[in-house]
Amino acid sequence: MTDPSAEPVPTVIADDVHLTYKIAGRYANRGGALALARTVTRSSSPGLREVRAVRGVSFAAWEGDAIGLIGPNGSGKSTLLRGIAGLLTPASGAIYTRGEPALLGVNAALISTMSGERNITLGGLAMGMTPEEVASKYDDICEFAGIGEFVSLPMNAYSSGMGARLRFAIASSKSHDILLIDEALATGDAEFRRRSEKRIQELRKEAGTVFLVSHSLGVVRKTCNRAIWLEKGEIVMDGPTDEVLNAYEERHDPEKAARHRADQRREAEEKAKNKAANVRAVG
Repeated sequence: MTDPSAEPVPTVIADDVHLTYKIAGRYANRGGALALARTVTRSSSPGLREVRAVRGVSFAAWEGDAIGLIGPNGSGKSTLLRGIAGLLTPASGAIYTRGEPALLGVNAALISTMSGERNITLGGLAMGMTPEEVASKYDDICEFAGIGEFVSLPMNAYSSGMGARLRFAIASSKSHDILLIDEALATGDAEFRRRSEKRIQELRKEAGTVFLVSHSLGVVRKTCNRAIWLEKGEIVMDGPTDEVLNAYEERHDPEKAARHRADQRREAEEKAKNKAANVRAVG
């Protein structure tokens, strides 16, 4: 637990970061046609083209921050997480991290042919726990994941939701300096999302930094104190969650934004009525 009176410390600094990756281009997956096209065009490229996924992104994250990364598909959210995790090297610019980032996604690597029990052990050891620490957390991980007797079965017998719940339970059983979550909460049921949101708040209090990529603005509102809105690889807005999400909804879903404003007005009016009633009761 960090001393609350201490000065906040940056955990991630992104300085004019550009991230690129290569995907199959127009001649990809076309067998002999690819070889012929390369011969005719005298091209040495094996049908790959470069995607500039993140363009000139700069920000600082701090201890205790929970940051939601929002934006439409293809805006660079998941690519930025991979850059923070050290899985992608910036084409230019730099990413500095204090501590070891841990990336949790729906495709996080667990061994599908092994049982949930064995994966809990291996996952805990891979995160730096001792065998004794893994043993002490085992029951809590199983309970959090809610997989019951399936823990003794190989993970390839699990539904996608069960696998996602176990991945999150393992990753969140240990406090991380930087926890990166990529849509890992999307496949859980309402009760699991509630437990996950509570766990993210606990991680924040333990002086970790959490980055959450989610298409559910509701989850971001409940779990994050800050949001970064990306479009076409660039930051459109970075600030308090409600301000950023309200602006995002105004652009991408005006009807929903109007409903949200109406809900906020009703909540404010209800609070004002309750406050006035309390004042009269005291008087």
